[in-house]
Parts: sequence; structure tokens; C-alpha cells
Amino acid sequence: MLDRPSSILAVVAAAVLAATATATAGTAAAAASSSSSSSGTKSLSFRGMHLKIPAGWTAHRDGDTVVVVTGKCGRAEAFAANCRSFWVFGPKAFTNVPVGGGSLTYTGKQQFHPFSGVIPCPFDSGTSWYPAEKAASTGLRQVGRGHKALYTAWPNQCVTNDGGRRTKRFTQREWFLPTSKILVVDVWNTSGLSGVLRKATWS
Repeated sequence: MLDRPSSILAVVAAAVLAATATATAGTAAAAASSSSSSSGTKSLSFRGMHLKIPAGWTAHRDGDTVVVVTGKCGRAEAFAANCRSFWVFGPKAFTNVPVGGGSLTYTGKQQFHPFSGVIPCPFDSGTSWYPAEKAASTGLRQVGRGHKALYTAWPNQCVTNDGGRRTKRFTQREWFLPTSKILVVDVWNTSGLSGVLRKATWS
């Protein structure tokens, strides 16, 4: 008769221990999930602008240019073909260069491509980039508190090198901050980029 209460107590104690272990495991899992979520981004700083970008994106700096690779990439250079990325330029990259094949410093009134020769299409090095002369849309976009960029969207085409056939259409998006002297260019319609720029912080 004395063994029966002892058995009941043992069962109750085991249940309490199991519940405690489950709660502890749940707390640990939640902490791990929170840690994973907080480590899902990393910082990119450029001329006082600080961006939180996905951890999977990689930034390649070369002088006054940063190429942020967001996917498959053959060669991490601005305007290189077959590299899923967007580009961040400082003043040395967009002043005193033949913007749009001319000889003007970038102001946002012409599409930015600092070359006077033929540029390969971003998606196919075997075709050429045929730039538009007229913007599809323009306006102001927030890039962090107290900073607004001149935003311009330019429609473009990829054409065969003999100019006889159009193979693809795409839009070049540009965010220009004239006071901070920063230009962001995207031809891949990078998912989430607008939000990343909108949440920028400054120092």
C-alpha cells in the first residue's frame, strides 16, 4: 500500500520535468529564431549612407563604385553582362565622364552609362544595350530620414549587334542624391531594393 503513493508522486514529478524541458526547448528555439532573423541582414556604408542589406548580397568595392551582387554573377563590375546586381556610385564615377555617350556630368536628365561606345546588354553579352532617350517616369523618393533622391526610370532594349532584332526590354532605375553625391543604379529590378533605400540611415 505504501508503494502506490510513491508511484503517483514519481509520475507527477516526471510530468513536471517533461513540461519544464519542453518550455526550455521552446524558449531556446525562439531565441535561435530571433538570432537568425537579426543576422539575416548586414550593413553597407557608403559616403555616410548606411543600408541594411540581405546577408546573401555581397558588396564589391572598386574606387568610388560599389557593385552589390544579389544573385548569379560572372564578373562583379558595373555594366558587366550576366551579373545580377545593382551599383552604387560616388562623384568620381559620375562626374567628368561621357555620361550617355556625351560629355556631360550626370544630373539625372540623361540616363547614366559612362561609356561612349557600345554596351553589352545586362542579360546577354552577345547583344547590345539600346538606351532610351526619354524617361518613363521621374519623381522624388525617400532614402532615409531627411534625404530624398531624384528617381528616374528609363526604358531600354537589348538588340542584336547588327541592330536588326530586339531580344529583351528592361528598365534602368536610378536614385540620385546630388547633395550627398551618391547615385544608385539598378537594371535587374532588384527585389526589395526600394525598401532598403527607403530605410537608409545617415551619419
